[in-house]
Amino acid sequence: MSGIESQLQQLWTGILRVLESLLVPDWGALVNLLPLFLVLGVIGPLATLGMLAWAWYFLKKPRVKVRYEEGPTPIPIGPGGEPAPPRGLPFSLASGLVYPPGTVRGNAGEDLSVICPMCGIGRDAALDTCGNCGLVLRVERRIRVVSAAPSPPPGGAALA
Repeated sequence: MSGIESQLQQLWTGILRVLESLLVPDWGALVNLLPLFLVLGVIGPLATLGMLAWAWYFLKKPRVKVRYEEGPTPIPIGPGGEPAPPRGLPFSLASGLVYPPGTVRGNAGEDLSVICPMCGIGRDAALDTCGNCGLVLRVERRIRVVSAAPSPPPGGAALA
């Protein structure tokens, strides 16, 4: 029994040594870790808050309002190799271009045509109403404009 008792005694001593290393801290090693705790506990959260504030500003900062002017684009080619102008947009078969909505004359001064999106009948782009189905198609032209900050009206701010 003394062999088993000595083995149990050694086992128990090993368990106590493991528990001692977990429960009783090595103060010298903990003092050496203070700079790491300082970085993780103070500088890390401050840097995180700074990055969050920068991201918030980047997402919410005022932006310049821009409207875009679309230029003419080539007429798409259909499966048979013939031009297939899109419905509802002014186009010129002579120049082979599709113009932005609301355009009535092409770059060369030619009258543009429009295919009615409802019935598919071609008409002059200057006409707002389709002669076949009666669809009224009035589309405003989009223009690229950079809007400046509001300024006083002509004559000075005293008139405002």
